[in-house]
Amino acid sequence: MSTTLSRIDQTTPIDIDQAETELGDGRRRPARYFRRYGILHRVAALLLLIPAAPMVIVLIILVRLTSKGPGIFRQTRVGRGGKVFTLLKIRTMCDDAEAETGPIWTTSLGDTRITRLGRILRALHLDEFPQLWNVVKGEMALVGPRPERPEFVQKLARQIPGYLDRLSVLPGITGLAQLNLPPDSDLNSVRRKLVLDREYVEKGGFWLDVRILVCTFLRLLGIPGRRVKRILKLDRDPQVSDRDHVPPADPSLEFRAVGETLPSTNGVATKDHPLDNDAPREISAGLKPND
Repeated sequence: MSTTLSRIDQTTPIDIDQAETELGDGRRRPARYFRRYGILHRVAALLLLIPAAPMVIVLIILVRLTSKGPGIFRQTRVGRGGKVFTLLKIRTMCDDAEAETGPIWTTSLGDTRITRLGRILRALHLDEFPQLWNVVKGEMALVGPRPERPEFVQKLARQIPGYLDRLSVLPGITGLAQLNLPPDSDLNSVRRKLVLDREYVEKGGFWLDVRILVCTFLRLLGIPGRRVKRILKLDRDPQVSDRDHVPPADPSLEFRAVGETLPSTNGVATKDHPLDNDAPREISAGLKPND
């Protein structure tokens, strides 16, 4: 049984069609390419994981030696069709980084929760390598929209028209939005990324994936990204207008920025009731926080 955006429930998947009806959104249908691309990405990820595995093991050891806590960080994210999965990363923050704040956006290089080694791993994007295993399992693809956290999806779906479109395809390790824009820091940055995510959903194809992967690889090697994007015709500068933001009637639904804690909600992490991010669950974005 699926649920809609009308209540919070961490055990059943979100019904995308009904949720879009509630929000008044018309879904942009994904390109035909996405019907068959899953197996291609899984095979490619398996081939990449073989040479990457020794490096991941070394990084896990270094993280364990330089800071308290596990080497692998697990976090619940929302995947295709509203299903959730456990995303894997090399830990770059101090252990229990959200114990006091609940789920918040990172403040990037100014975030004091990031360890010294973590800053290096993030700058080189080495912390993302364990997600190759998520791709092998079929939970992610090499290319696609970045998977967001359930706590944030249930807010963003209400505040940004068309946000659920990005759940039409598998989330990715890299993507068109990730290459062109920095990590999310506020609602406007999410709206800009959504423009590129929706473009990918509509126009995705094998050649586009190849270009995105080549650009990502060259950036890992330290080659200037802007020049590469221009050569590969991936350079984008999406603009959004105030019309794209529909403020919720209920002030408690306002999405909180970095450094602010989420309001107390049933099934949503707060300062006093953090979510157990290791437990697999399904996403339901709530219209009524206290329902």
